[in-house]
Amino acid sequence: MVQAKPHPQELTEELKNLTVSESEQIIQFNHPEKYRTSQWYTGHGEITASGNGRSFEISATYTLKGEVKLVDGVFEPDNPTLAEVYSSRGRCVAIVDQTVDELYGDALRRYFEFHEIPLKLFACRAWESDKTPETVHRILAFLGKDGCDVSRNEPVLVVGGGVLSDVAGLACSLQHRRTPYIMVGTTVVAAIDAGPSPRTCTNGSQFKNSIGAYHPPVLTLVDRSFFRTLATGHVRNGMAEIIKMAVTDDPILFELMEEYGPRLVDTHFATIDADEELGKIADEVIYRALFSYMKHEGTNMFETYQDRPHAYGHTWSPRFEPAAKLMHGHSVTVGMAFGASLAVEMGWLGTQERDRIINLCRSLGLSVYHPILSDIDLMLEGQKNMRRKRGEGGLWAPLPTGIGACDYAQEVSSGLLQTAIEKHKQLCSSFPNGGGGKEMYLSDLGLE
Repeated sequence: MVQAKPHPQELTEELKNLTVSESEQIIQFNHPEKYRTSQWYTGHGEITASGNGRSFEISATYTLKGEVKLVDGVFEPDNPTLAEVYSSRGRCVAIVDQTVDELYGDALRRYFEFHEIPLKLFACRAWESDKTPETVHRILAFLGKDGCDVSRNEPVLVVGGGVLSDVAGLACSLQHRRTPYIMVGTTVVAAIDAGPSPRTCTNGSQFKNSIGAYHPPVLTLVDRSFFRTLATGHVRNGMAEIIKMAVTDDPILFELMEEYGPRLVDTHFATIDADEELGKIADEVIYRALFSYMKHEGTNMFETYQDRPHAYGHTWSPRFEPAAKLMHGHSVTVGMAFGASLAVEMGWLGTQERDRIINLCRSLGLSVYHPILSDIDLMLEGQKNMRRKRGEGGLWAPLPTGIGACDYAQEVSSGLLQTAIEKHKQLCSSFPNGGGGKEMYLSDLGLE
């Protein structure tokens, strides 16, 4: 027997998911919990009719929930964190950085074997030169019908550095238009910046991170024990993302970096030849950096507002970084150091505070100057690109107004830009190597 479908009005009354205004022009939808497609995503909306039978407007709110946790020994069998997620789902689909798989793949496999959870693993090379749409397509082939055929509500496990978090996160955003993922960052950049970030991406032609989507992990797990096997240059590289939050948002974090930053680099965040006290400092530095970052990034998930302190050092660098072939952290500190000099020229920052910022970067072996800054045409082109990226409403460059505070320069004229560059060049000319840092170039592009 065929059952008649309920009238639309009867259906909505039964579900109690709409409210009609007195004029019957606005209908608000709040969907019942039983229809949710995911435990991490919710939403509601409304539709407003004009009353003339020819037009209407729709608005919708999309809410997501994510969590960031510091953990110890995430692949140790007695650590339940991952098992609690995947045991009920019957398997784990994982995308793992190729180098990470060589170092930690056995431990990862043993973990899931111990918990009797089948593991489907794709080892993916994730160098900066692999940050391309082609890499995203290879990951999609693994996730799709010809590979693991992941469900729309099946959290993919991503284990690796910043490049992998960007390209794998983008692939997850495209698979079923929104497939959740869990991020285990194995580098400093991935752990405190790229990993929990909602911004997933690949590089575009001559402009870094220009192709992407907003799709944060539903869970980010930060285990600093992975830093033990990093090259020291990559530990140093990640420090830039901590410095940017210290300068713009957290003066206590800045002081911790001044006092302990060099030791944290040398000991790979207290994972090599370090005492318990330094381990506590390492955890505090990581937590404070994450909290400051996600306080602004996580609550402004889709960049709908331009007051973004975590963009400090990232205004001109997306253009000059690929041109100079700098490691990302060195590119950011060049941008931050120059931004501090620019802030002095604008009267926003004192020279003493500028010098503290530059000296902190230098104390960690990070770059504060590169000759590419003198390419004024490239710098102006970078400003043009950034205006387009930020919506044509202005440059909105975060610049420090003190240690732990910032404001946003809506425009920087070509004259002011050139003056600040010359002043910064002159300041850095007295530094060893002219303000260059240690291991500042991308090794996977054939540079030392």
